[in-house]
Amino acid sequence: MPLRDHFRPPANKRVSWEGLHGMWPSEIVRQLRKTLPPGFIATPSVRLGAFYEIDVATYESDDAPASARWNPGSGADGTATAQWSAAEPSVAIEVEPDEEYEYAVHVYDTEGEQTLVAAIEIVSPANKDRPEKRNSFVAKCAALLRQGVSVCVVDLVTTRQFNLYTELMAFIGQGGKDPMSENPPATYAASCRWGPRGDKSRLETWSRVMTVGQTLPSLPLWLRADLAITLDLEATYEQACHDLWIE
Repeated sequence: MPLRDHFRPPANKRVSWEGLHGMWPSEIVRQLRKTLPPGFIATPSVRLGAFYEIDVATYESDDAPASARWNPGSGADGTATAQWSAAEPSVAIEVEPDEEYEYAVHVYDTEGEQTLVAAIEIVSPANKDRPEKRNSFVAKCAALLRQGVSVCVVDLVTTRQFNLYTELMAFIGQGGKDPMSENPPATYAASCRWGPRGDKSRLETWSRVMTVGQTLPSLPLWLRADLAITLDLEATYEQACHDLWIE
């Protein structure tokens, strides 16, 4: 079945793109449940809106003695301390709260410690709408690659003509190496891995153009340097559309 344009009629009249983006990671996890070898697990990761770090204060025991709790203006032993009086800041700019939009699947190696080995990133419009958002997404993918995590980028967003895969290649100093960079399409999928090969590092990518009206490609999902399984985008996409009554 063909790729739909989920940002224009008729597809967006039936279900919003958020519905598909929220459903698809779960369908990918269901497929990977059948194909991942023993010792690996996959989990969906969907995060919307403002991202807040865990408040470390919540880990403070209520039984801790009051003298052990820090209060402004006092040292650990309760004695008075001098507070620093800050001068005017060098920069003071009002900014919008940082928002993290993530639709992804993470694959972990559970042998020993649970280690992230692969990430499937489904691009949202929010990842492409402003330079800082694009830079944040690209930097995240580059950081994962440098940590030895394979990364698949899947982009169905037809309303913004940016290609985050080619921007990723440029970010890591390989701009123009992929034929896709000559005329970057808005919709595409790519699988990337970067790791040691002998005494050198080697970047390998498998990129595919995705076109509305055509079937989605399959990509290699690398779990180790010598182990990959097939990521069947078409099957999981069709199942997500079916479950959402998208024809």
